[in-house]
Amino acid sequence: MQLVIVESPAKAKTIEKYLGKDYKVLASYGHVRDLPPKDGSVDPDDGFAMTWQGYADKAKRIKEIADLAKKADRLILATDPDREGEAISWHVQELLTQKKVLPKEVSRVTFNAITKKAVTDAMANPRELDHDLIDAYRARRALDYLVGFTLSPVLWRKLPGAKSAGRVQSVALRLIAEREREIEAFKPQEYWSVTARMQHDGQAFDARLTQYDGEKLDRLSLGDEGVATEAKAAVEAASLIVSKVETKPVTRRPSPPFTTSTLQQEAARKLGFSASHTMRIAQQLYEDGAITYMRTDGVQMDGSAISEARKAIADRFDGGYIPEKPNFYSTKAKNAQEAHEAIRPTDFRKDKAGSGDHARLYDLVFKRAMASQMAPAQMERTAVDFADGTGQIVLRANGQVVKFPGFLAVYQEGRDDFSSGGRDDDDGKLLPMMREGDRPAVNAVDAEQHFTQPPPRFSEASLVKRLEELGIGRPSTYASIIQVLKDRGYVRTEGNRFWAEETGRLLTGFLERFFERYVAYDYTAGLEDELDEVSGGRADWQKVLAAFWRDFKPKTEEVMEQKPSDITAELDQFLAPYLFPETGDGSDPRVCPRCGDGKLSLRGGRYGAFVACSNYPECKYTRQFAQAGGEKGESVEPEELGVDPATGAMIETKTGRFGPYIQSGEGKEAKRASIPEDLPGELDLKMAIELLSLPRIVGQHPETGKDIEAAIGRYGPYLRHDGKYAKLQNTAEVFETGMNAAVAKLAEAAANKGKGRGQRDPLKIIGKHPRTDQEIKLMDGRYGAYVTDGSVNATIPKTVDQDQLTLEEAAQLIDERAAKAPPKKKRKAPAKKKKAAVKKAAPKKATAKKNAPAKKAAAKSG
Repeated sequence: MQLVIVESPAKAKTIEKYLGKDYKVLASYGHVRDLPPKDGSVDPDDGFAMTWQGYADKAKRIKEIADLAKKADRLILATDPDREGEAISWHVQELLTQKKVLPKEVSRVTFNAITKKAVTDAMANPRELDHDLIDAYRARRALDYLVGFTLSPVLWRKLPGAKSAGRVQSVALRLIAEREREIEAFKPQEYWSVTARMQHDGQAFDARLTQYDGEKLDRLSLGDEGVATEAKAAVEAASLIVSKVETKPVTRRPSPPFTTSTLQQEAARKLGFSASHTMRIAQQLYEDGAITYMRTDGVQMDGSAISEARKAIADRFDGGYIPEKPNFYSTKAKNAQEAHEAIRPTDFRKDKAGSGDHARLYDLVFKRAMASQMAPAQMERTAVDFADGTGQIVLRANGQVVKFPGFLAVYQEGRDDFSSGGRDDDDGKLLPMMREGDRPAVNAVDAEQHFTQPPPRFSEASLVKRLEELGIGRPSTYASIIQVLKDRGYVRTEGNRFWAEETGRLLTGFLERFFERYVAYDYTAGLEDELDEVSGGRADWQKVLAAFWRDFKPKTEEVMEQKPSDITAELDQFLAPYLFPETGDGSDPRVCPRCGDGKLSLRGGRYGAFVACSNYPECKYTRQFAQAGGEKGESVEPEELGVDPATGAMIETKTGRFGPYIQSGEGKEAKRASIPEDLPGELDLKMAIELLSLPRIVGQHPETGKDIEAAIGRYGPYLRHDGKYAKLQNTAEVFETGMNAAVAKLAEAAANKGKGRGQRDPLKIIGKHPRTDQEIKLMDGRYGAYVTDGSVNATIPKTVDQDQLTLEEAAQLIDERAAKAPPKKKRKAPAKKKKAAVKKAAPKKATAKKNAPAKKAAAKSG
């Protein structure tokens, strides 16, 4: 028996159809082990030795593979044909070696498409594992680990509110933050255009003023309304004739088939897909045998595929659409391990595959690949000049006509926004036939005001394009890079555009000031090149790591020794242009707007940075970390609502890390309550007192006699009774829900928990674990609330209010649970499934004790 290992069950199912009965195909379900998320997993003092740990949720998969490996005559590692695929094969081989069940014969096979021919050809041409690729994988994994576990503790101690930083993610974040600065620094400039609406032989067209008073105009020449009005009047008074007609042919050639990055860009432009969604759909199309491997820098298609594409074109179009010779494309990719064939359909006879998003993405891949082998489009571009008798005034009309569509009959590549903010030209319009001396009619003349526009915020497509241009990261990793920035709250997306959040901007400022080299574009790109040298066998991975660590480690130690107050003072100066931009009247931007004589500066607090007055505590003016005058940076000054009758303290509104809130009193005795967005009515003293008095006792439950409380937590309004919770729809229900409704809602919530443990809905998705990126959920269990990352469950202590539980606290509970008592979860499963097989279950307990729990397997990111 020959055992074949692939990553996914879908791939295994497809491949097994092509192989004989002597083959058994199993899926590893991605990576089977990783570096444990704790200190010491990579040891720089021991040649960067790595301690690997199996994923807890892969134990059954590995046992299944190991059991069959004992019986197999040959092990065939058929994971994906890239660095990550090579690493998965290596991990599987290493685990089987440790278990002493590795078959005598081990082969590595790769194929670029999951078709019968590709798979059988690969099986006939096996090779050994590529240790250069494995070394490159180890180098990248160690680098990312060392940066994360060395830099993140610095952030937690010196930059409150920061979660973590990554080697490549931080540089991508810098791009987004810098664009935000460019937009804020941009000063719009007024300009005008003068356009004549003309007509000739019954066809209307527009012509723009390009020369006035004998001088050629650029975009900003007509800088105000007065000049524009004069120019408009001059055009209206002029007698215009055609002074020049210029026609020239234009050839437009097709783009090459998709690479990973161009697929992500085009899917974002045309389909509105995120990079991660594009890669997920592409992965499934590949596993179904519909397209070739989707992680690639290559732009060329296989010779047989080119022949198939040309035949498919001939079946759909006449001979003019097929070039005399095939179109060939070259790539600039430096990374040999990723320079595979371009992404294309595996069968050009099929113009459709899948349904929904799968069908839409396949259609994009099919048309792009087919168009790449079609003839160029032939166009004719025409420019017509109109002048008055003196030659002082000249207008121009542009037009274009497609003489032969060529590849445009199938596919036209999308375009990004114009960074200049200018309008598209008129080349796509059709002009009437005109000759020199003709006098077209001028129906109207318009003077239109414009303003220059700032550079646009990055979309996923333009960010991927910019990362690739700079050589930062690799196309197969862009989707995961972008997702991490979103998950950690460093950026948000609005209208498919990235906006840098305050935490992201503060982190970028910190890294630029204290770790400038490590977020520099050239340095990051150079390090990527060094890692590519390892892939190609031209560099030693341990030497690359040693060179990095030699400078990085002392730098982190240097920053760690500084006082947090010194860090904040440095950032206050470094970020001054952003935090305190120049005022229009020349006044000091740091003057406190409340007291008038204090100076504003950056301060560090428990929940992050903020701006405060130097006259504190006499002046309590604060604002969030953001540019003054910006949407988020505008100060919400404290407003006194009145005196709390219970305490005699003043109740006032304030703004904190999580938005506006009300406070009664000062210091440790102060009472606070968030101001809900859906507050019923206006916020006055009465409403403030009601919010501060929460939780509200609705009454005693008729069955238990215990209180039913209505309150507002971090995750919204809720009811609580005897440790059980029920959600409320809005804030008004907190104050309006009566006993009957409360009892009914609690009963309904309890009934929903009976759906079964595997189907139970989380009370809240808290966020991604800052160190493992696994999703942490707040759950309501039989014995109370707990948090889980999918593989480790951690009970919430009674001393911790589940509604106030932060992401970092939840992650810490999971980490502590994983480190202290891993075997208990494992011990229960065998007893439930095989009550009679107690003796057989015993060895599993022992094994579980040896293996520390690990985070749930992360999706393969390439």
